[in-house]
Amino acid sequence: MNTKHKGDLAEQAVIFKALSQGWEVLIPVGDRLPYDIVIDTGGKLLKLQVKHAWFDKKSENYVVDTRRTKTNRRVMRRVLYTAADFDFAVVYIHELNVFYVFPVNVFISYGSEIHLIEAVKRQRKPRSSDFREAWHLIS
Repeated sequence: MNTKHKGDLAEQAVIFKALSQGWEVLIPVGDRLPYDIVIDTGGKLLKLQVKHAWFDKKSENYVVDTRRTKTNRRVMRRVLYTAADFDFAVVYIHELNVFYVFPVNVFISYGSEIHLIEAVKRQRKPRSSDFREAWHLIS
């Protein structure tokens, strides 16, 4: 699968999860906005940026880029998100069917990438573990 295909897969998984929570889902036209979907949680509209995490063999972690990729025919640029771009970032690990739900301020505080550690044998939990399946932050 290419990155667009993986992104589409992650978006559909988040849409399914949101609908399962009883939320309404709005899908913007095009992909030029800094968010991918909007959910209505019962009168409150929230913008979600959806990301697909990949497995990095070297670190043995799942990784997600916290930057926005802008491309044209010749150049690919990575741009940092701002707190005004969306309300929550939802990261999907397809192989595990696991979601991480990050408030925007937490997501953008990581810099360029987040390592999601799914190993059970660890001495201390990573900061990202607080956001594993944290759908309650949205509702």
